[in-house]
Amino acid sequence: MRSLASTDGPACPFPSPTPAGAYDDLLARVLPQARQHRMWDPSDGPLPGLFVSHGAPFTLDDPQWLSDLFHWAQSIPKPRAILVVSAHWEQAPVAISGAAAGTPLFYDFSGFHPRYRTLPYATPDATDLARRLSGLLGRAPVHEFTDRGLDHGAFIPLMAMYPAADIPVVQLSMPSLEPEPLLELGARLRSLREEGILVLGSGFMTHSFAVFRQPELAAATTAFDEWAVDALARGDADSLADYRAKAPGAAIAHPTAEHFVPLLVTVGAADDPASAVSAIDRMVMGNSTRSVQLT
Repeated sequence: MRSLASTDGPACPFPSPTPAGAYDDLLARVLPQARQHRMWDPSDGPLPGLFVSHGAPFTLDDPQWLSDLFHWAQSIPKPRAILVVSAHWEQAPVAISGAAAGTPLFYDFSGFHPRYRTLPYATPDATDLARRLSGLLGRAPVHEFTDRGLDHGAFIPLMAMYPAADIPVVQLSMPSLEPEPLLELGARLRSLREEGILVLGSGFMTHSFAVFRQPELAAATTAFDEWAVDALARGDADSLADYRAKAPGAAIAHPTAEHFVPLLVTVGAADDPASAVSAIDRMVMGNSTRSVQLT
């Protein structure tokens, strides 16, 4: 098990007198609405699959990002449960996080204000989802790391999307960073959408630290983002899987694979790979925060 989180990101681009102050404001505004969110019903049909650009802890200082995530979640029925595949957990064979209520979060980052490591996101017991995954993913039981809670690739976006923390959540490891196995993993998870379970890949549409130091490199991350939008519109899973060879700016946009390949889980879980709709489309510090849903 290993965390792939950066330990020395840039200074917060959203100055605030209180770290995560924008998140405090969000909670004060939307908690009643979040608690009244209509639960998924079978008559709604399958939930969409989502890919979210999750950002670093200072996402919690950006009012627009938080608001965009919250309103996106409100636009679909409230899931019965949530399965997250995050950029920050590669583990083979595939494994799951602790499903018990109260499992401590995995604060897999450093170099940020200490408050970010104290913010809670205490979700309900997810044992039923853990059992469902164990039955779905193979004959051998899927190992549960009972003391590993959600990492920041899971809890940061969910704090904004579902701030009431009233939905069971389990995190699933990526058994590989190779594209084809992750497309296949997504396909095995597809049936969960028909049960009102949200399949959420969490990464970043572009993830370049070099662009912080050389803003002119934003031309490469923009080109990669535009290429990904086109490939998604065509439902071209093969090109997405071969992004290193086919995407312009790939070496800059994704010097390592882990923040892009969770998108392939979401694509694999879709009934229609060409159904992608962008729910968030912003460049922040030279990187694309594009987040999409597929049906």
